[in-house]
Amino acid sequence: MNIIVCIKQVPNTTDVRIDPVTNTLIRDGVESVINPFDAYAIEEAVRLKERCGGKVTVVTMGPPQAENVLKEAIGLGCDEAVLVSDRKFAGSDTWATSYTLACAIEKLEGYDVILCGKQASDGDTAQVGPGISTHLDIPQVTYVKKISEINDKAAKVERMTEEGYDVVEVPLPCLFTVVKEINTPRMPSLKGMMRAKSAKIAKWTAADLEADPAALGLDGSPTRVVKIFTPEARKGGEMISGTCDEVAKELVELLKGEVV
Repeated sequence: MNIIVCIKQVPNTTDVRIDPVTNTLIRDGVESVINPFDAYAIEEAVRLKERCGGKVTVVTMGPPQAENVLKEAIGLGCDEAVLVSDRKFAGSDTWATSYTLACAIEKLEGYDVILCGKQASDGDTAQVGPGISTHLDIPQVTYVKKISEINDKAAKVERMTEEGYDVVEVPLPCLFTVVKEINTPRMPSLKGMMRAKSAKIAKWTAADLEADPAALGLDGSPTRVVKIFTPEARKGGEMISGTCDEVAKELVELLKGEVV
């Protein structure tokens, strides 16, 4: 079974700072790590390999330093890694990003399952995984919390919902976005860390992907961040005391004043 995991390098902090001029993340001086949700996708991919055999290839799109998270993924049990990096990808929104990753996946030639974390901690859009499946024209299941059955033809999974979960059967090849309930990620083994240290990372540019230049970076992004600001702090609320009837009467009067 050929399994592909798409991951992202994100800042290791909750204090995300934005450049007011470019409206992009300030990454200088901030440690970068594997996106937390992607760690669950890596773990599930390795478990599928252990369960069904095959190979796990991890892919990321990012700057040259994103090679670090790919090596970390190899240390966790992935077999091969691809870094998709080019200045032509700069400014990509989720649509252009998913197109670029889809082109990379097509270049890999052959896959059964694609796994992604449900969303990235620095953007929280949850759009890239579904976007990849759209570009590849394959079925997708989001918020997967368990892969209960899988063979070379189809998979049966549990998809988390607000009320519980749905049981979904889907043909392969397909894409899953996973939630943290699906597993507990392992720590890298000494053997894995040694293997990661010497691992060769494939590096692909826009030319290697033979992608449509008009669909990459800012030119291929139908959405753009034009303004980022901190909302004004809300004013303190007003406490109403008294009996239930007194509070209800005063509240009605206050609401009348607001409506009028």
